[in-house]
Order: sequence, then structure tokens, then C-alpha cells
Amino acid sequence: MSTELLGVLFEQATLSSAVTQIINAGIQKNKGIIVTPNVDHIVMLQDDAEMRHIYKNALFRFADGMPIVWLSRMLKNKHLPERVTGADLLIGICEKAAKTNLAIYFLGGNPGIAEQAATKLKHQFHNLKISGTYCPPFGFENNPVENELIINDINSRNVDILFIGVGAPKQEKWAAKHLDRLQVGPILCVGAAFDFAAGIIQRAPVWIQKSGLEWFWRLASEPGRLWKRYLVRDSRFIPLALKEISKSLFHTHSSKI
Repeated sequence: MSTELLGVLFEQATLSSAVTQIINAGIQKNKGIIVTPNVDHIVMLQDDAEMRHIYKNALFRFADGMPIVWLSRMLKNKHLPERVTGADLLIGICEKAAKTNLAIYFLGGNPGIAEQAATKLKHQFHNLKISGTYCPPFGFENNPVENELIINDINSRNVDILFIGVGAPKQEKWAAKHLDRLQVGPILCVGAAFDFAAGIIQRAPVWIQKSGLEWFWRLASEPGRLWKRYLVRDSRFIPLALKEISKSLFHTHSSKI
């Protein structure tokens, strides 16, 4: 089941059902890009036709952002059951992959981060098969030689599920550009998930996550890097949400006439 909201067709999924869908795609080697739209991504889509195309053709789209979930609950027949983050998917999928013998690959993160995350996750889930990790250098997406190295390494390791964590929109655009050549199953674009899994960045307590204030926790943790994103760019989400509410109210009123 899916629901159209803010120009995106979201899966009506819980974290548990999302993990199951992705694991099944991995077992079947069903290749496609999986995105987790948050408020920042929704704003980004307004001005980026390439990203809109990638989202339209994605294998799955899970809502990562409590404001999106809250908005869905205000609109008739748009209900999204819960927030599904890339960081939570990484943990949930690794747990299930360890039980189904699926091979995982981590692409991204700062030097050593993906490897550190892999070590911690393999310690947590004893049969987890992480067949490779790679930290690409800055600007790798524009380097044909580097891209060839990455693709060849991934394709040599019989990867069932590929995680890419180099930030949006770079991770989505790189995956889309090289999708035809990658010999993998589902490809998850997970942003800072490797940093969380490695313990480099501490996630907000669960109660803060559920209250929708994780963005404030991250802003307080990295104000110099994130203030412009959260306080300036993402403020554009408010008129988009109001437009969605207005559209829903007009449709409801029209249907009663």
C-alpha cells in the first residue's frame, strides 16, 4: 500500500514491514533504489528535476521525518503508520540479513567509518555477512577511474544489499547513474547511518526521536554545519504542508457538494 503526499508516493509501512520488504527484495536480487525522504529532501525535490525522477522510479520510498508523518495524519486517507529512518533500516536489515545469509556492502562515510560500523554490527549480529566496505574520496562521483574501481569492487563481491551513505542528493544520483552496471539487489541511500552505527555521532534518545525533535538534537550537536539546513532551507516545508492541507480541504468540500 502507498499514499501520495507532497508529490511523493510513500509506502504505508512500519519499520518492521519495511525491513521485511527490503530483505525479500534482497533475496530475490530485485535491484532498485530505496529512498527515505525527510523534510530536507522534500524541499530539495522542489528545485531538482533529476531527484524527482529518481524518487518517481524508486523501488521503495519510506518517510523519514515526523513532520511528514504528522501531516499524513491530518489528511483523509493519507495516514503513514510511523517514521522509517535510514539509520533504523540499517540496523533492522543487518539483523535480518544475518539470519538469511544475505551479503551487505557499505559505500560511504568518512575514512574508516564504514569499516568501524561493519565491525560493530558484525559483533552485534554474529552471522552478518558484510562482504565489503569502501570510503570514496571527496569528489569521487566526478572521477571516472574512481567510479570504475567502486563498481568493479562491488560487482566482485556478490552483494545482495548495497548501502550508500554519502549524503543527499549525491548518494541517490550516484546510484541512479550507475544502476544499470551495479550487480546488486536493493540499494539503500542512508545518509549519516554509518556514523550512527559506528558510534561517531550519537543519535537522540528514543523519546526525542518519537517526539519529532531529532532535528533539534542534531542541530544542537552540529550547529555550524546544520543551522542553514534546518533553520533556513527547511522552512520552505511549511508552505508546502499548508498547500497540501488546503488541497485536501478543498477536495473534501468539493466531494460534499
